Amino acid sequence: MTRRYAAFLFDMDGTLINSIPSAIRAWTAWAEKHAIDVDALMAVMHGVRAIETIRRFAPPGVDPQAEFEALLQAEIDDVADVVEIPGAAAFTRALPAERWAIVTSAPRSLAEVRLRAAGLAAPAVMVTADDIERGKPAPDCFLLAAERLGVAASDCLVWEDAPAGIAAGEAAGADVMVVTATHHAPLETAHRSIEDYGALSVEVAEDGGLLLHERVVAAD
Repeated sequence: MTRRYAAFLFDMDGTLINSIPSAIRAWTAWAEKHAIDVDALMAVMHGVRAIETIRRFAPPGVDPQAEFEALLQAEIDDVADVVEIPGAAAFTRALPAERWAIVTSAPRSLAEVRLRAAGLAAPAVMVTADDIERGKPAPDCFLLAAERLGVAASDCLVWEDAPAGIAAGEAAGADVMVVTATHHAPLETAHRSIEDYGALSVEVAEDGGLLLHERVVAAD
């Protein structure tokens, strides 16, 4: 199975790297500090900018910016078990620098630390929470990444793992690939899904386009 795209736009956490244990530790500590329902918080915080989640859940009288900065530092300090999604590093290394970007809801400082911890190189184009006013599920981040790459978002493939990011990719007019490596329960989606990058390869066409090859394993 082969499909052609102008560029790939990757979410980071849960899509290229697994930082879920680190995020859960930091957010659980924050929620418990403020007597916030941990399960309710965890149900909606993935793929969304931290400051927006804090504003949504913080009790009255709490300074959201101060809480954000403290939480950010806690996550930066806790990356020992952050790892790549299997095959992600090799897959992205095969991509021309001008044909892919990372589009993450994490601040740049956290994104860079997590990528290094997981052994992935940061791309030339990286759109982070610092670059936009409206986070996912708004499409702004993916539209900006496509613009910086000089391509149309509608010609791109967005790689995502969380509902907010999937909605953002859809709103940008891009195709979406859902990465399920960190999912503990099935995610209902009409988009193609992969567990990791093991069955994928990419070929660069003569005009620079990306040909995504997906090996389909026949059922027994």
